[in-house]
Amino acid sequence: MSKVTEVVAELVSPIVTDAGLELVDIEYVKEGRDWFLRVYIDKENGIDIEECGLISEKLSEKLDEIDPIPHNYFLEVSSPGAERPLKKDKDFERAIGKNVFIKTYEPIEGEKGFEGTLIEFNGEMIKVEVKIKTRKKIIEIPFEKVANARLAVTF
Repeated sequence: MSKVTEVVAELVSPIVTDAGLELVDIEYVKEGRDWFLRVYIDKENGIDIEECGLISEKLSEKLDEIDPIPHNYFLEVSSPGAERPLKKDKDFERAIGKNVFIKTYEPIEGEKGFEGTLIEFNGEMIKVEVKIKTRKKIIEIPFEKVANARLAVTF
């Protein structure tokens, strides 16, 4: 995690917790000429625009006080969306039984991308049931080999 995201996490965590919400992720990225500070929040039944606005206002005040970012940037506070990232252990635990997409650093059984139902997560190993043509197969993925993971919407 970059220094900016660490500082922002310290500032926003109590604000989000006091509002009864969960901090899902923080991104600090450059896109073209512009810098973006993105804070993703959620709660069990989803969030609304008012909650995003409230967190944005309170965080903006804290950022103005401390001023940890030396240049102009855009602050965005939003929901992580339907395909929310899975980063923390509790994200994976909540996703058991749901459709996920997992990308690995190195191939497992000749593949680096897996989409299927998350069957099990124990902190060290992830089991995903994938469909290969007409049959189902369980793939075991060591947690340390996960490059990124997210919920996957199926149609």
